[in-house]
Amino acid sequence: MPLSERYRNLEFKERVERLKREKKAVILAHYYQRPEIQDVADFIGDSLELAKISMNLDCKIIVFCGVYFMAEIAKILNPDKKVLIPHRKAGCILADSIDVEELKKKKEEGYYIVSYVNTCSNVKAISDIICTSRNALKVVESVNHDRILFVPDKNLGAYCRLKTGKNIELWDGYCPVHERVTLESIRKVKERFGDALVVAHPECPEETLKNADFIGSTSQIIGFILESDSDTFIVGTESGIIYTIEKELEKRGKHKKLLTPDPIPICDQMKMITTERLIRSLEEEIYEVVLDPEVAELAKIPIIRMFNL
Repeated sequence: MPLSERYRNLEFKERVERLKREKKAVILAHYYQRPEIQDVADFIGDSLELAKISMNLDCKIIVFCGVYFMAEIAKILNPDKKVLIPHRKAGCILADSIDVEELKKKKEEGYYIVSYVNTCSNVKAISDIICTSRNALKVVESVNHDRILFVPDKNLGAYCRLKTGKNIELWDGYCPVHERVTLESIRKVKERFGDALVVAHPECPEETLKNADFIGSTSQIIGFILESDSDTFIVGTESGIIYTIEKELEKRGKHKKLLTPDPIPICDQMKMITTERLIRSLEEEIYEVVLDPEVAELAKIPIIRMFNL
């Protein structure tokens, strides 16, 4: 790293630390965030981990470095705290794939709605229970209903249907980043590194999952790689996770080869959070997450139902 860049990084870290003290703020960051954002976060995790962490913070301001639905969850669980997201347009194409009026019709038809955490608050408000990629199988197994609608990720829903044998109707949505983690994108790398284990997020296409050595959420993928005896992996999820794994390996004095599919899976929405935008959000306390109190209260019910499993 050039010396000038090191100085910029140091200055950024010092400014963030000062602002956090002045504002009594805590920064939460998802594993898919840029390395420099992860480096100043107080907590790094997946959707489930960060939601639980947000409930026990001694702070006035939560700055959520992720995409908008994640910041909404923090606000739902912390109505008395100010929740900021450094870029209001950091959204989620998967979450935006849901037609709320169409979902309401499904509810009226008697479907039990299992909504993936990658949904906006108005969708959560009409859902029966929420799940994350880490606990989706457990959540679906707990549902005692003969008409289940899984919203919105069809790949994760299909994986749950296969593993549980439940009668599940799928919403026709998908994550564009994980949808590009195809078998062909993995084969290109596998041809050069034949001994590499393939780890995949359950949002990936069915064909990819069938040929994976391990399937799990972001945190589960991290745990698997850290504990595995193998030393070469093709990581089938958003590439930001690799920085997290490399830091953990360094702490343990280990080195493993972490490869990405070709092309590299990158979430442009996650990468909207930059150092400049984080500083501005903290300094000016802008891009506050504001929710309709009634919607927030309704959305909290299926989230707590998930926590109580």
